[in-house]
This record gives sequence, C-alpha cells and structure tokens, in this order.
Amino acid sequence: MSKSKQRVKAFTFVGLLFFFFGAITVFVQFLLPYLRDIFELNYTHSAILLLFFFLPYLLFSIPAGFALSRIGYQRGIVLGLVLIALGALLFHPAADERSFPLFMSAVFVLGTGITFLQVAVNPYISALGSESTTPSRLTYSQAFNALGTSFAPIAASAFLLKDEIKSSAEISQMDELDKQIYLQSEALSIQIPSLYIAFAIIVLALIFSLTKLPYANTAIEKVEKENYITLLKKRSLLLGAIGIFLYVGAEVVIGSFTINYLVEINKAEIIECPVGGGLWENLSSLFGFHTSSLPDPKAIVGIFLCTYWGGAMVGRFIGAHLSNKFAPSKMLMIAALCAISLILLSINTEGLFSMISLLAIGLFNSIMFPTIFALANEGIDELKTQASGILCSMIVGGGLIPVLYGFLTDYIGFRLAFFILVVCYSYILFYGFYKSNR
Repeated sequence: MSKSKQRVKAFTFVGLLFFFFGAITVFVQFLLPYLRDIFELNYTHSAILLLFFFLPYLLFSIPAGFALSRIGYQRGIVLGLVLIALGALLFHPAADERSFPLFMSAVFVLGTGITFLQVAVNPYISALGSESTTPSRLTYSQAFNALGTSFAPIAASAFLLKDEIKSSAEISQMDELDKQIYLQSEALSIQIPSLYIAFAIIVLALIFSLTKLPYANTAIEKVEKENYITLLKKRSLLLGAIGIFLYVGAEVVIGSFTINYLVEINKAEIIECPVGGGLWENLSSLFGFHTSSLPDPKAIVGIFLCTYWGGAMVGRFIGAHLSNKFAPSKMLMIAALCAISLILLSINTEGLFSMISLLAIGLFNSIMFPTIFALANEGIDELKTQASGILCSMIVGGGLIPVLYGFLTDYIGFRLAFFILVVCYSYILFYGFYKSNR
C-alpha cells in the first residue's frame, strides 16, 4: 500500500475515534440540565458531574504517556475504547439506583477512557507528516470531533427529552411517592442511549484490535520523569497549557449551560419559536414518537445547540485550509476577538439574537484547540508524547471552570458569570499575540 493510501486509512480510523469521543463528551455535557432536574441540584453541584468527567485528564494524562511508550499507539487506543465502553455500561446501575455518586463514577470511567485516546491520538496525528502541516492535520481531525458533537445534541434531545418534563414548581407540588416515581422514570430513560454507546464502542474496539493501524509502529520516545521538568521550562509550552485549560473550560461552559441559560432568560420566546417547533415535529417523526404539545423548552434549545457544535465542525474544515495559508497565531487572535465580541453581544441582548450570538461562538472555537496544541508543541519533536501528556492534562479546565461558573451563576446570575469566559478568551488572544511575535 502506498504512503498516501496509508495516510488516508490512518485518517479514516482517526476520524472515527474523534467522532465518537466528541459525541460522548457532548452527551455528558447534555446530561447536566437533565440530571440537575432529576436530583434537584443547584448549578454548582450539577457542574461537579463535569469535574468528574474531566478530572482524569489531570490524573492520568501523564501516566498514560508512560503507558503509551510501552504498549504503543494501537494498544493505547484499544485500552481507551474498553474503558469508555465500561463507563457507558455503568450508567445502567446508576439509573436503576438513581444515584448521583454512581453517575459520577460512570462519567469518571468515561473520562479516563477518553484521556487515553487523546494522549494516544494527538501525537499519532503528528507522526503522520511534517511539523509544518501538523496544525492542519489536527484541525481536520478535530472536524470529525465536531461532527460527533453536532450529532449528539439532536440524538440526546430525542431520547432524553422526548417526553414533557415537569418544571421544578410542578415537581415540588407532587406528593412524595409520585415525585419519587416520576424522578425514577426520568433517570431510567438514560439507560437505552448509554447501552447504544457501549455497543458502538465495543464494536469499534474490536475493529481496532483486529486491524493493523498504519504508522502504529512509529517510534515513541522513551518517557523519562526528568523530561517533564525540561518541558515545563519551555515558556511556549507552559503558556500553551494554560491556554488549553482556559479554552476547554470556556467551550464546555457554553455547551453545558446554554440550555438552562436560554430557557431561564428567554423561555417564552423559545417556546413560541416556529423554527424550534418545526424542528421538534420533524425530529419526532424521524425517531418515531409523537407528542401532542411541545416538550420542555430544554429540548428545543437542545436541538439548537447542534448549531454551536456544527459551527465548530464547519470552522475546522475551513480553518484546516486557511492554516496552510495564514499564520496560525494570527488566526487564533482573530478567533478569540470574535468570541469575546459574541459573548458581550449575547449577554447584552434578548431573545433569538442573544441565542444566535452565543451559539455562533462555536464557529470561532473551531480552530482554537488544535492551533494552541500545535503552537505549544513547536520545537519539541523529540518529546511530543510527553508534551501531549502535559497539554492533555490541562483539559481538566473543562471540569474546573464550569464549577466556578456554576458557583457564580448561583450567586450573581448567568449574565455576569459569562465574564469568566471573557477572561478565558482574552488569555487566548494574548497567547496568539505572544506566538505571533516569536
């Protein structure tokens, strides 16, 4: 097989991986407003679910680098897939028991599996070509991730929010027995989609176990503890790691809290939105269920949420092309400026314009992760796997920043809490400026 065909085969497999862990990541984020109702949580406590999902990035990214140096790319990928399947299966007993600690355990195992995939796949992509084209390859790969994240809100809306969900006020008026029966039935509805996820991942793990992955035998550098100290002395890598931390946190806040934000701020307009109603009717027909009235407004916003991730998908395909023509650092600066502007527009407007402004951030988020990742890795060819471990550990920002955002939302409201994201994107703007002047 020619090298070009091998690269096509490699990118096909990589695309499958990015699609699935993109979809799973958004599925967990989509659970946030859903489990908040089931367990009657405030925003701070509900965000702890995200902390347990992203905590493995901090705990296991560097150990995964050690493991990868011994077992190789392909076995590392299979191990990650097995852990993801196990985590998905754990949702079944968690729903049976209606136990928030069990749900947190399930998402922790899911996050551990995805951590192993991230640490294995990102340096694998780097090994498929020259350093100068790494940003383009990473951006193309992330586009498949965005394809999964675009699909997940639609599927989750269909399966989790297809019934008319009672409001907090309606639940509080129920007697205790009816309340417990209702909440239990809502928890059980998560079992079917989690089993679908487990089955798909098990099949994917079998495929990766039986298929020879191109370039899987590319030499992986020996991991040494001293190398991490050396890497952390590289200012560009350290600043890039902070950028990854803040970017992922901002991305997850928007993906996780947008449903509650838009429903609480613009509930009436969302319910009456003819576009949302039409989308819901078509979705009902597609998945084979019928409703006589519109469901909880969170379902409508959940459908619109696919445009946030869809914008990221489109932007990554465009960004992969533009990154070969323009300096990635300058593109990063422009994207950060646009994101800041859209946040300020959203919190200072009402209705559909506020929603569109917020969801449009996905288009400019599209290039940030792969661009920051590639810029931070510049000049460290011999230690890429270990650098990947450091950068991936900073994805824990996707768990810590939402907890901070949830805390601020509980005390000062959604709009003021969004200034946390302005700070995050301002730092990314700074990092782009820093790299453009080196």
